[in-house]
Amino acid sequence: MARKAHAYSRQTLDTVHVLGLEIARARRARRWTAAELAVRAGISRSTLNAVEHGAPTVAIGVAFEVAALLGINLLGASPRELPDLLERSRDRLALLPASVRNSAADTGDDF
Repeated sequence: MARKAHAYSRQTLDTVHVLGLEIARARRARRWTAAELAVRAGISRSTLNAVEHGAPTVAIGVAFEVAALLGINLLGASPRELPDLLERSRDRLALLPASVRNSAADTGDDF
């Protein structure tokens, strides 16, 4: 059975494209071949090619691992800052309800 095609937003497509270009730039700046980076990341050359070309279907963990190998900071944080960012994000999430439900009926509170 064929996979259902997914429509991605312009923001998503632009973001993965920028990440792919930054990965390609960083790889070339380090003077690594695509084959070398693919081996270091434990992926195929075709997967690395998809990452560098901004394919939105590449697993996020794969793209982030390739970026990390090249020293690209993600989420606006350096590797040293990520534990603090993780803790702050968990704290902020803990302030919200664990689940969200749609209200069953209109409350009729318009006066």
